[in-house]
Amino acid sequence: MSKSSRVLVLNCGSSSLKFALIDPHSGALDLSGMGDAFGQGEPTVSWKFNGDKQCTTLPAEARHAEVIRFLVNEILSDCPDLRDNLVAIGHRVVHGGEKFSHSVLIDDAVISTIQDCVALAPLHNPAALHGIEAAHEAFPGLPQVAVFDTAFHQSMPRHAYIYALPYELYRDHGIRRYGMHGTSHRYVTERAAELLNLPVNEVNIISAHLGNGASITAVHNGHSVDTSMGLTPLEGLVMGTRSGDVDPGLLLHLSSRLDYCLKEINDMLNKKSGLLGISELSSDCRALEQAASEGHDGAQLALDIFCYRLAKYIASYHGVLPQVDALVFTGGIGENSSLVRQKTLAHLSGLGYALDEARNQRARFGEEGPISTEQSAVTLVIPTNEEWVIARDAAGLVPPTSPNSDPCSRE
Repeated sequence: MSKSSRVLVLNCGSSSLKFALIDPHSGALDLSGMGDAFGQGEPTVSWKFNGDKQCTTLPAEARHAEVIRFLVNEILSDCPDLRDNLVAIGHRVVHGGEKFSHSVLIDDAVISTIQDCVALAPLHNPAALHGIEAAHEAFPGLPQVAVFDTAFHQSMPRHAYIYALPYELYRDHGIRRYGMHGTSHRYVTERAAELLNLPVNEVNIISAHLGNGASITAVHNGHSVDTSMGLTPLEGLVMGTRSGDVDPGLLLHLSSRLDYCLKEINDMLNKKSGLLGISELSSDCRALEQAASEGHDGAQLALDIFCYRLAKYIASYHGVLPQVDALVFTGGIGENSSLVRQKTLAHLSGLGYALDEARNQRARFGEEGPISTEQSAVTLVIPTNEEWVIARDAAGLVPPTSPNSDPCSRE
């Protein structure tokens, strides 16, 4: 494949579409942008190219297809070299069920399986399907690749992913733990192995992806063996607006004693809980840190609970792994909140963790590397790069006969 090859990466949400044009060899970003506020009155598309940022309003009915058409007709039309070097389109797909343990070229069978998993990701999988359809219309003949959030976790053993429910629910309906953020955890695993000078198939880490959505994964010999999210992204850690783990009896109590309907319970657990619900202020960690520093009790409590629950998961994964080469923080909060890292590690001194405060503060400014002391258990901050993983996978699956591929120089 030519060194000038580029991959268009699409990440479709229910009301947004992120796009990026990436060099799959180096990870260099040529173009990035986002269509936002679909169905909210005034959708917009913003993008950054050659250091210049631009934004424009789209028609009120605009959705994924309109953003992709704008990308083709308005943005890429001004940079034909980039479009001519496109070799594939990589799509982030949240849920692939048990069907996919790796990325795949998209065909009718793959589309059918993504549709079958809609019930497991009702907001995300339909959006991915819209993006796949729109990209096929805009770039006919260009290979399209699905990269699944769940794929990295398909290496989990049965005792880690089967719920203690009647087994027929798994056998007949696929009810089990799947996990999410797999593309991020995979990138962090590969990068941690490089920083630790270990082969990927020998590295053992605990990867904490912390953002508005948050999950933690135990990685043994480069493979996921346990993760905090389950059938849906609701299980596990405290998140921006999601509750994470709660007593299942709570749902019965809310219904029978407080007269909540299923929709109200779903909305509360997914949209009104977590940092937002506890603080009664915000789901944004930055806003909560500022408010806590000014004496806001709810903000302080939200941060305390977030870090305490995270520390409990980290400690539990020490019991899952035979050894831990490093604890890794990534994601928006994991990469940028020195306070969250400090508060979390303070709970883990009994496991040998100790923070180097100067390193921890430097990591706030995008510095990759250790934040632990030389004598303590290794703790790293690694900025995630899911888009590069998607671009690499997509480029690697380009058929030799693809119109824009170079069959004489495939890697």
